Amino acid sequence: MKCVFLTHPLETIIADTFNIALAGSEQQFTCAADDTIMRAALRAGIGMPYECNVGSCGTCKIELVSGEVVSNWPDAPALGERDRSRGRVLGCQSRPAGDCVVKARPGPQYLTAHAPQRFQATLDETRDLTHDIREFRFKLKERVPFLPGQYALLHIPGVEGPRAYSMSNLAQDADGAWHFQIKRTPQGKGTGAMFDQVRIGDTIAIDGPYGLAYLRTDSPRDIICIAGGSGLAPMVSIARGVAATAAMSGVKVHLFYGGRGARDICGEDMIQALPGYGERFFFHPIISMPDAASPEEWTGKVGFVHELALEMHGPRLPEHEIYFAGPPMMAQAVQKMLMQEKVPGAQVHYDAFY
Repeated sequence: MKCVFLTHPLETIIADTFNIALAGSEQQFTCAADDTIMRAALRAGIGMPYECNVGSCGTCKIELVSGEVVSNWPDAPALGERDRSRGRVLGCQSRPAGDCVVKARPGPQYLTAHAPQRFQATLDETRDLTHDIREFRFKLKERVPFLPGQYALLHIPGVEGPRAYSMSNLAQDADGAWHFQIKRTPQGKGTGAMFDQVRIGDTIAIDGPYGLAYLRTDSPRDIICIAGGSGLAPMVSIARGVAATAAMSGVKVHLFYGGRGARDICGEDMIQALPGYGERFFFHPIISMPDAASPEEWTGKVGFVHELALEMHGPRLPEHEIYFAGPPMMAQAVQKMLMQEKVPGAQVHYDAFY
């Protein structure tokens, strides 16, 4: 059957839900017309492969055997002409326009303890952490669980397509809110809208939790967290998760945080608030571009964040569980360092964002 790739608007789709069948398997699930095939699969307990969730990495590629799909992002960089010619689509960007049969390789490793949900949340509070990082606290009508280190998709009013941001708190916190630490990106439509347009009392749609770089509470190893920019959020959540998990009372957490200048550094107060700061929990800031005109503003370490982790732990890195999040260049440098230091891949946890 000929595969048709549509780009017509959602309003032209008549049915509310469609049946999605996995070729060569008896597995099938329903997908709402405004949902994507990959996310609907996860909601149904089927581990469809994914990583970035925004159309850039290609992990979620599936083959459309029959049926029609609508692409949220027809020009997504993760899908090439060769993919299109072979009937491949991105599961995270493809909405069904009818019943479909797809070829995929689901696995249990893509499922977590909490299936993603779609819900509404109201902005309850904000606070500035640095000159360009702000914490947004959203109040939920009902509790929605997530694991420390996971992220969600925020549907920001007036912005086409959702944006992925990590939670910085714990789902079991008393208020049941979801906290996001978002860094303003120059010319970024999503972050621009969050900073300049979304106000206290506004309600937005949230889809989550997602992410596979969540805290492994069954590991006895000490933890190294490496972060840059808004990558601080999931690392703080992980540190808080360790503090809240009785079975991890003997685990130490070293959080390395890098910025360009002194004004980019934040987060120490969050780690200091954890019981055992200085004994079990440690915060190690570093900047790469000290201000030559005002050197007195910074008396700490200078260099790149992965270099500081290597300097302090060196050959002991393979003895740790390692989590990291941050800008692509930082992530690439961390990955290279961990490979060179022969850290087992099963002990490295990172969700790719682009």
